[in-house]
Amino acid sequence: MTATSDTSGSSDTSGSPPSERPTSGSAAPEPPASAPRSEYDEKLLGILRSAAAIFAEKGYHRASIRDIAAATEISLSGLYYYFRSKEDLLFLIQEHCFGTLLERQRSALDPKQPAEARLRTFMGIHLSYFLANRAEMKVLSHESDVLTGTPGRKVHGLKRAYARVLLEIVDELRPEKGPDLRTATFGLFGMMNWIYTWHRDDRDAPADRLADEMATLFLEGIRAPGSARPAAGGQPPSPSIWRDGRR
Repeated sequence: MTATSDTSGSSDTSGSPPSERPTSGSAAPEPPASAPRSEYDEKLLGILRSAAAIFAEKGYHRASIRDIAAATEISLSGLYYYFRSKEDLLFLIQEHCFGTLLERQRSALDPKQPAEARLRTFMGIHLSYFLANRAEMKVLSHESDVLTGTPGRKVHGLKRAYARVLLEIVDELRPEKGPDLRTATFGLFGMMNWIYTWHRDDRDAPADRLADEMATLFLEGIRAPGSARPAAGGQPPSPSIWRDGRR
């Protein structure tokens, strides 16, 4: 089906005109009982992937639903069967990504394993997912503050839950006088999250090797003697900005 204009007379597969749909931020409508759930999910996931690619290329604010209709070859009214607004679409992308990552981490991480093994597992899952979903990764990084109200709070809750998984692992690994927990944890997230700006499949390591190398770098860093925070007042005096003792 080709994309069509959104006119007041166009039909809507959801059975309700745009003016009667709930406001932005609501979850996507449930499929009818007669529709196979897998077919509905696959169609929605395809829409989310296309939308993420457009948001990543154009930016959320410059992209339009018409762009997504053209990319998916679904009419505007047909798209509104799966979401209710552009903000709702961004919410679904972020909710799906963070929800998927959180579920995979919780399923794979064994609390009986040593913390180092759990760290490597966490990083492997995180990097594998992000390298396979680069557009989504860019959207998560660049459009993190767009959502407000209930959608924003829901995504923020998922992000906090996901970050907490890594915070707890890093806390177990830190030496007694090691670096600040938040600094170490979010520094590690920064190392992983920005790989889309430089990683090239044809010349850089695949996700599993990349995770192993990054984990080693991180572990050697937080365990190094110099990684401990200096005591208050223990900073050496800053050198003068003047050369040759001039004032």
